[in-house]
Amino acid sequence: MTNLASHQTASLNTAAIASFAGDIPGLAGDLRSDHAGEAGAVAIYIGILAVCRDPEIRQFATAHLATEREHLAHMEALLQPAQRSLLLPIWRVAGWLTGALPALVSSRAVYATIDAVETFVDQHYEDQVRKLPSDGPGGVLRSLLVACQADEVHHRDEARGARPGSDGILLRSWQWLVEAGSALAVSAARRI
Repeated sequence: MTNLASHQTASLNTAAIASFAGDIPGLAGDLRSDHAGEAGAVAIYIGILAVCRDPEIRQFATAHLATEREHLAHMEALLQPAQRSLLLPIWRVAGWLTGALPALVSSRAVYATIDAVETFVDQHYEDQVRKLPSDGPGGVLRSLLVACQADEVHHRDEARGARPGSDGILLRSWQWLVEAGSALAVSAARRI
């Protein structure tokens, strides 16, 4: 994440969010889903690292885990604990499994999983960015989400570049399941 985004977000906290949250429909749910998603992303990489011994995949997962932990810290600063998803334990287990299961299969399965997750997350952040103003506290939040989105796109592109060629039906089905599960998790986290 850029230093600019980190510097700007120092002023972004729960009070700043509360000052404009009523002006943006669904903002509280969006931020709750962002927090849950970043918690799940951290768990994905922890799951990969728990079972994978491939040095290339471990390096990939370690680097991305650091970024996702930074994203999670930003999201935690935006929400009081009582505002976070009550389903966080489920998101953490689901994330861990989403990382560990493909890591047991192959490096290609890991990269395909990250591609699927980050493709979904790119659109998820884009939908939110479009609702936010470009200035004031909402603009600072917008900058944070744009920076997070850029990191996620980088993760997606890195995963795509690591697996040239086409995926078979099983891997494409797994990717569909991961994207559908991500959409279901976002829908639930927005509400609960």
